Amino acid sequence: MNLRARLGHVRTAVACRGELLPATVNRNPPARLRTPADILNLLEQVTAAVQSDPFTSTTNKARAVGHLAAVALKAIEANNLVARVELLEAILKKRPAEGTS
Repeated sequence: MNLRARLGHVRTAVACRGELLPATVNRNPPARLRTPADILNLLEQVTAAVQSDPFTSTTNKARAVGHLAAVALKAIEANNLVARVELLEAILKKRPAEGTS
């Protein structure tokens, strides 16, 4: 195969890749990660991006999604704990103070 044919293949591959994954500029500031729910939202977006990437091998996708799932599980557990603590605090605030009559 001659050099012109090889360059043609490279040009076609680059053009196809550009159409599949157009470059975008993110003008929004990065998300603030302050709560477990914020982390879960970010993980959902990243997981969807990993799964839809046509240029990543299935093995690498599985590895990345597995890691993201483990992190998401920890965030879900933390989110549940936050909700439980808030519920307990609300119940304790409603109780009359002991020792006062």
